[in-house]
Amino acid sequence: MSTLLTQTFTLQDVTRLRHAVAERARKCGLNGPRLDDFVLAVHESVVNAVEHAGGHGRFRLWTVDGVIRSETSDRGSGIPDGYVNGGKRPSDQSYTGRGIYLIRRLCDAADFRTGPGGTTVLLTMRLPHTHQGMRRIRVAAPGGRAFGRFTA
Repeated sequence: MSTLLTQTFTLQDVTRLRHAVAERARKCGLNGPRLDDFVLAVHESVVNAVEHAGGHGRFRLWTVDGVIRSETSDRGSGIPDGYVNGGKRPSDQSYTGRGIYLIRRLCDAADFRTGPGGTTVLLTMRLPHTHQGMRRIRVAAPGGRAFGRFTA
């Protein structure tokens, strides 16, 4: 596991946090529409904490096993049952409910843990396969003779 970012946030931090997430996710290989989708989903999770859970929260971003993950947590009163599943699109006249709906559709996985003590939103996006960190090694046959090369 490689931790990329850990910080608390308030409304004043939202824009800087969004830019920091975009920069770090890009450096991990996320790009194009998948980068945009992940950053927007993270942004929605942070804004939801600010708007609905007391104006502040805690954020973590890390990579593990070929994915990038974010965790947004707050100490609000929890997400009402009608919103947490985010299964159906809110009506065009609805003022609330779009954030969770978007989050669930923008990421490869979104997990919401919520209750009266707060909410934690865990977002996951697969990273493109890269061969960074791979190196060439030389394999020798018995007797010390060079056998060839392969990339492992």
